[in-house]
Amino acid sequence: MIRRRNWLATDVKLSVLDLAPIRTNGSIAETFAESVELAQEAERLGFERVWYAEHHNMATIASSATSLLIAHIAHHTERIRLGSGGVMLPNHSPLVIAEQFGTLETLFPGRIDLGLGRAPGTDQLTFQALRRDPRSSDAFPHDVLELQGFLCRESRIKGVHAYPGFGTNVALYILGSSLFGAQLAAQLGLPYSFASHFAPDALHQAIRVYRETFQPSEQLSEAYVIAGVGVVAARTNAEAQAQFEAVRRDRVAKFLGRNRMAPGSTEAPFTDEEIDMLLDSPAGEQVLGMLKYTAVGTPEAVGAYLRDFAKSADADELITVQSAITPAERLESLRLTAEGVGTVQV
Repeated sequence: MIRRRNWLATDVKLSVLDLAPIRTNGSIAETFAESVELAQEAERLGFERVWYAEHHNMATIASSATSLLIAHIAHHTERIRLGSGGVMLPNHSPLVIAEQFGTLETLFPGRIDLGLGRAPGTDQLTFQALRRDPRSSDAFPHDVLELQGFLCRESRIKGVHAYPGFGTNVALYILGSSLFGAQLAAQLGLPYSFASHFAPDALHQAIRVYRETFQPSEQLSEAYVIAGVGVVAARTNAEAQAQFEAVRRDRVAKFLGRNRMAPGSTEAPFTDEEIDMLLDSPAGEQVLGMLKYTAVGTPEAVGAYLRDFAKSADADELITVQSAITPAERLESLRLTAEGVGTVQV
């Protein structure tokens, strides 16, 4: 059972969401190697877990085959929990996901999390390429229960069981950025992870609704909240601010110029002058709003921000997105985050 912790001044439980970013002029193989290194460092520092998110048709993200990436990372680590943050369940049959994560739990017992999201994790055209029905998301609550049945010992479909998967009791988490996910997680008695690292608007309301309506379950006796937060930590404030400015520019360029980032694109990348204009545009402001909850600064400043954010959000755990552009900067930011919070080994 996961039990809610009482927050103390230094009591911040930390995890990592690795978006498996593909660097400009870099390869996917290099991204996977960088993800291994990040997870190994998170394990060494004592972070709780590392999650990977399912995205499709995105030329800058390499985590589309989420369960395979988890298996790869698990082979190169020893103790840290690994999981999906999340698997977009409308894209899959619950039976197949139960088999995949039942396999992972069997190979790496006690280390696997299964975070579930309702969004398709892509655009509508790609959703069609996934051979899914646009109404699939409407069945999300039913599919979660069906998946849970496959992973326990009470299949909701008579005569159908997940092998592997049956009896593995893989830990389920509901992911969300709205009241829908909060209400569902509360009703099912599951941990709730709010995507405040990119969708900040409903954070406090959703968590309040989740805690007020939570019903205990066999998996979870008390409400448990994970909140996402961006981090850009550096030795000096000036360095951190410079890295954060690079993050802002990169985020706007990727979101507003997605086709320009795709392999084989005939469009030239945005110039600095074009990015300046995008930053000041309504669309650019909307993208930058996704970065609302980002800790930027020295280890001390980041540590203080994360403690305050955890209290404000009423979160039991923070899952950090190390947002810096280069792999070296992300690793250093991870180390400095641990140093600033002071609750994990450095």
